[in-house]
Amino acid sequence: MTGPLLLNTAEELHKLPRTGRRAVVMTMGALHEGHATLIRGAREQAGPDGQVVVTVFVNPLQFGANEDLDRYPRTLDADLWICAEAGADAVFAPAVDEVYPGGAPQVRITAGPMGGRLEGATRPGHFDGMLTVVAKLLHLTRPDLALFGQKDAQQLALIRRMVTDLNFPVEIVGVPTVREDDGLALSSRNRYLSPAERRTALALSRALFAGRDRLAAQAALRARAEAAPASDERATALARLGEIRASADAHAVSAAGSGLPDAVRAAARHVLEEAGRYDPPLVLDYLALVDPVDFTDVGPDFTGHAVLAVAAKVGTTRLIDNIPLEFGTPLESGPLEFGAHA
Repeated sequence: MTGPLLLNTAEELHKLPRTGRRAVVMTMGALHEGHATLIRGAREQAGPDGQVVVTVFVNPLQFGANEDLDRYPRTLDADLWICAEAGADAVFAPAVDEVYPGGAPQVRITAGPMGGRLEGATRPGHFDGMLTVVAKLLHLTRPDLALFGQKDAQQLALIRRMVTDLNFPVEIVGVPTVREDDGLALSSRNRYLSPAERRTALALSRALFAGRDRLAAQAALRARAEAAPASDERATALARLGEIRASADAHAVSAAGSGLPDAVRAAARHVLEEAGRYDPPLVLDYLALVDPVDFTDVGPDFTGHAVLAVAAKVGTTRLIDNIPLEFGTPLESGPLEFGAHA
C-alpha cells in the first residue's frame, strides 16, 4: 500500500499539483474510525480523479489554560497509516511555527454570539481559535469542499456560518457521527477512560437516545390525536366510568401535540441524573435542545430541525455528543437519523 504524500510546509503544500476536485479533512491527529469515515467520504466526493488532503495539526488556540494541550495524543505514524487505508493522497502536518510564524496571531476570527453558547460558554475563546485555524487552513489548502463531523455540531454550524458570512469559495459537508457498538461516540479522548469510566460515559448516548425515543412516542400519540381527536372532557368521562387506563391514554393523546421539546429534555435529563449517582459519577456540564441555526434553546412549541446536545465529565475526561431531531413532521418520516454505527 502506497502511503499519502507527507507535507510539512506551506511551500510544499502550494507545490502539490491539483488533480480534479480537492476535498480536505481537517484533524488534530490521533485519528480513529470517525476520521477514517470522513476521509472515505472525501474520497467518494472528490472522485477517482480528484484529490484528498488531510491536515494534522494540534491547534494551540483551541485549548484553554486548564485544558489538555500537552496531554493531547500525537500519533503521526499511525495517522498516516489510517490516511493511506482511507484513501488520502496527501497529509499536511505542519509545526506550530509554520501555521503561526509570527507567534500567536494578533488578528483572529471571532465566533460572535453563537460562539459564546454551550461549548463556548464552558471554553471561552475556543471557537475563535477554531475558526481562525480553519480559515487559515482553508486558505492554505484551497479546497473545493471540506468535510467535518457532525459530532461537533456547534463547530460545524460555526464553520458554515463563517464560510457564508465571509464568502469562502468552498462547500462544507457534514458527515454523520460514528459510534462504537455500545453507542459511545468515537473521540480521541475515549482512550483516557478507564473501563469503569467508560461504562459511566455510555450515559451520554443513552440520554440522547432516550430523548429521541420520547419524541418518537409523543409523535405517535400526536398522529393518533390528529386522526381521532380526544378531549379532556372525554378523558374525564372515561375516568368516571372507571376506565382509568383509557382515561390516562386519552389525556396523553390530548396533550401529545404540545410541549414536545420539554418532554425530550426531561427524558434525557432523567438518564443523566441517574448517571450522576454512578461510581465513578457523570458530572454534567450541559444538556440542551437547540436550534442548529444559532444554537439558542428551542421553546415548547418549536417545530423544525433541532439538536439535542450534551457535555459531561467522567473522571478527568470531558466528552460531548449530540443527535439531530425533527419536530412537527409526519410520523412516517420518523426522527432524523444523525449517527452511524462503526
